[in-house]
Amino acid sequence: MLYTLLIIVHVFICFLMIGAILLQSGKGAEIGASFGGSSQTVFGSRGPANFLSKLTVVVAAVFMVTSLSLAILAKQRNFSSTVIDMQPKSEPTAPSAPPAASPAQPSGDSHPSGETPAAGH
Repeated sequence: MLYTLLIIVHVFICFLMIGAILLQSGKGAEIGASFGGSSQTVFGSRGPANFLSKLTVVVAAVFMVTSLSLAILAKQRNFSSTVIDMQPKSEPTAPSAPPAASPAQPSGDSHPSGETPAAGH
């Protein structure tokens, strides 16, 4: 139950982090930055961290915690290591006998009944 809840929270945090990253503007997104007119302030050219960059840091930290928690819980759970291990065990059966050899069919002009048809009919 805890594992499933943690996976749901983890997936939600993934989408939230993707959205927060994609909504942020790039470092040189202003038109003045392309002509070298960026101003150097105390906080750098971008200014103080806005809401989206703070949200990204918080969401990334929660993402790392949920990733680590999922890894620890997955190690503690009893998962089968392979698909073959998940197969139900069947009792061993004796090898079957090879099929009986069928009698050889005569080839050539033989009649299905095995008799040779009379010539001249």
